[in-house]
Amino acid sequence: MVSLPHPSVLHGAVSASCLCCRKGKDQFDNLEKHTQWGIDVLEKYIKFVKERTEIELSYAKQLRNLSKKYQPKKNSKEEEEYRYTSTRAFLATLNEMNDYAGQHEVISENMTSLITAELTRYVQELKQERKSHFHDGRKAQQHIETCWKQLEASKRRFERDCKEADRAQQYFEKMDADINVTKADVEKARQQAQLRHQMAEDSKAEYSSTLQKFNSEQHEHYYTHIPNIFQKIQEMEERRIVRIGESMKTFAEVDRQVIPIIGKCLDEITKAAESVDHKNDSQMVIEAFKSGFEPPGDVDFEDFTQPMKRTVSESSLSNSRGDGKSEPKFGSKSKGKLWPFIKKNKIIETLLGTKSPKQQKEPLSHRFNEFMTSKPKIHCFRSLKRGGAGPEDFSNLPPEQRRKKLQQKVDELNRDIQKEMDSRDALTKMKDVYIKNPQMGDAASVDHRLAELGQNIEKLRLEVQKFEGWLAEVEGRLPARSEQPRRQSGVYEAQNPSGVNSCAQDRESSPDGSYTEEQSQETEMKVPATDFDDEFDDEEPLPTIGTCKALYTFEGQNEGTISVAEGELLYVIEEDKGDGWTRIRRNEDEEGYVPTSYVEVYLDKNAKDVHKPLQKISE
Repeated sequence: MVSLPHPSVLHGAVSASCLCCRKGKDQFDNLEKHTQWGIDVLEKYIKFVKERTEIELSYAKQLRNLSKKYQPKKNSKEEEEYRYTSTRAFLATLNEMNDYAGQHEVISENMTSLITAELTRYVQELKQERKSHFHDGRKAQQHIETCWKQLEASKRRFERDCKEADRAQQYFEKMDADINVTKADVEKARQQAQLRHQMAEDSKAEYSSTLQKFNSEQHEHYYTHIPNIFQKIQEMEERRIVRIGESMKTFAEVDRQVIPIIGKCLDEITKAAESVDHKNDSQMVIEAFKSGFEPPGDVDFEDFTQPMKRTVSESSLSNSRGDGKSEPKFGSKSKGKLWPFIKKNKIIETLLGTKSPKQQKEPLSHRFNEFMTSKPKIHCFRSLKRGGAGPEDFSNLPPEQRRKKLQQKVDELNRDIQKEMDSRDALTKMKDVYIKNPQMGDAASVDHRLAELGQNIEKLRLEVQKFEGWLAEVEGRLPARSEQPRRQSGVYEAQNPSGVNSCAQDRESSPDGSYTEEQSQETEMKVPATDFDDEFDDEEPLPTIGTCKALYTFEGQNEGTISVAEGELLYVIEEDKGDGWTRIRRNEDEEGYVPTSYVEVYLDKNAKDVHKPLQKISE
């Protein structure tokens, strides 16, 4: 008789194995969710870094636009303002901010290449590795489940065969105990019981073999395959955690790498700020706007009782008019030569309110009002000199400003000459190449251009000579013998007739005693001869304030000037007021203006209209 294990024991062992399989499957599901969460965290960090790089790029772009917005425009007035230390410091700040923006671009580039790109590639690799590990885990799980199903089938078959053998045995024993049953039926029942027992023994052997195989597979599954898979998943997860930690460290290092350069930019801004020199800027403003004129002297006292004394004298205005003519005191010069003096008399009348003897005197308050209302005319005259297209030699500017403008013009022309000469040299070399290698081009094709460049250079050189002559005249380095002298503060040239016609009345009251070289302009400003005679008779001769010696010969061909010979000694009756002219007197009948650079002046502050002998003065 075969003893079989109780089916409840088999059922308990198989149930325990089934529970382990379910737990293993649950662990795989949990791990799969966790690793997916880790990948999501990594992708979230990649997105964070990508947005940070976009912010850095946007910030750098805004900084560059800001720096560009406040950069001085080329060939504009703003570019001239950047010669001051404060504006240069601001320009240095703008340049450093541009470099500062470049460092933020470096941050963006490094984060993109070292973090975003690397992590994106790593995430793809991580997904593939995770997929492979869980595929192996699912495959191992399916294999153990298949073995478990085979074991279950073998167990159920063995259990069924055992029950069949037990029923067959009970039937045989019943038939054997029954006396009414034939011997053949008993034998048949006995054979049937033996067959069922044999089938149960075969099922038992098969179940035992399957069970041993399952236990072996299960042991290998839980002690070899699953631990290996879990180990790989654990290593993968640890690498992910290490990688994200390294990326965060790189995130900080990228910023730290540019900190020294950013600090250097800030140091340069600080250095530029410390270079601001208020004294130097103030001096530059003084140098830029100083005119070179000397401050005006004291206003002379006008004796209004003088015309009353003259009415009883022999040379009174009534006697002169009664004769029908007027005798000028300076007989050697014509009326036209004395035009600047008449203009100065008119200025005195306008500013101080003096009138000619034929006009009735007015109260002092009224004359003061006239003096106040005469300012707009002077302002109009000055605006005429400054506004519009000035003369070519900048004679409408004060001496110092004129010198600077002339020097700038000479430098500009020299640069143009150098540029043309460089072009000519290049064409000459090209022509030599064409002559040596005719296949490269025709040498005669550049002759026209060479001739044109030569003409341009010659024209520019003539212009340079002209402006250098004017510059030398201003600086007093060379005597301008070949050119007619110009008075800087009041020259009206034929190049600007519109400006002359627009303010003719203001020119008559100009305080600088200006004159004109053009006959057409002279006719516009002339006054009737009778007025000239009357006003000139009323003027007292100016007292001498010193002497001078002529350094060069000067031909006084213009109205208001006087000719002098080199080495001649003369009296000074009015010193240079900043316009480059000095008023001198040869004797009681001859006086006029000469260029200040042509004479050497010896001022005598104590002189009071006393003509010292020139011989003694020279000694």
